[in-house]
Amino acid sequence: MERSFRGLRHRERQSNRRKGNVKVSHGRYSEIVVLTGAGISAESGIRTFRDQGGLWESHRLEDVATPEAFHRDPALVQRFYNERRAQLPLVKPNPAHLALAELEKAIPGTLIVTQNIDDLHERAGSHHLIHMHGELTKARCVKTGQLFRVTEPLTEHSLCTCCVPASVLRPHVVWFGEMPLGMDRIFQALAQCDLFIAIGTSGQVYPAAGFVDEAVAQGAHSIEINADSSHVSHRFHEHRRGMAAVEVPKLVAELIGRR
Repeated sequence: MERSFRGLRHRERQSNRRKGNVKVSHGRYSEIVVLTGAGISAESGIRTFRDQGGLWESHRLEDVATPEAFHRDPALVQRFYNERRAQLPLVKPNPAHLALAELEKAIPGTLIVTQNIDDLHERAGSHHLIHMHGELTKARCVKTGQLFRVTEPLTEHSLCTCCVPASVLRPHVVWFGEMPLGMDRIFQALAQCDLFIAIGTSGQVYPAAGFVDEAVAQGAHSIEINADSSHVSHRFHEHRRGMAAVEVPKLVAELIGRR
């Protein structure tokens, strides 16, 4: 009952709020969910899934990003993710990552949900974070699911230390046909949030593309930050067009009352 009343109050406020860039002030929002996609990492130099000249260009998805591919040719799949992992020391968090870490410190009810598998949010200082598509810096046992930090390139012969006999380690990455991680926590946060922000997402991949609907249904305000319109732009109350490294720090300054 309390949650329903809370959602009704927010919907009443939203009905009186003009769409567009609304200046927000410190203390207005206390439960924030931020979804980040490939666009925020691309601005740090991470080559994205569909980039021209990107790492994916010379590989079919079926060959490197499915459980069947790993079963068929584990050496190729491990080599592919080793190459992606090798990018990480060459890039660093950009001002958008740093601003989100600042937002988390200022408003503890902030949760970052990222579709990216790099470690830029962590390196920027974010802690309240869910990697819904996994993490390049980790591997997991195919038998127990136990996670291990990757400190050197993996091969088809890389084994866990949690099983007897030892089991194969696979990249801790959600492949096509697999369930994203942390979904219960994500939907719980969406049901409770009063502000939802999507940054650098295409709006093409579900379930992430539907997060804005979940949040708005509970009365949350929604803001999209993107260089261009996405497939779900029409579902947001507010749009900020431009580079994440520029627009995210500006929004965070408004949210925490810093000018």
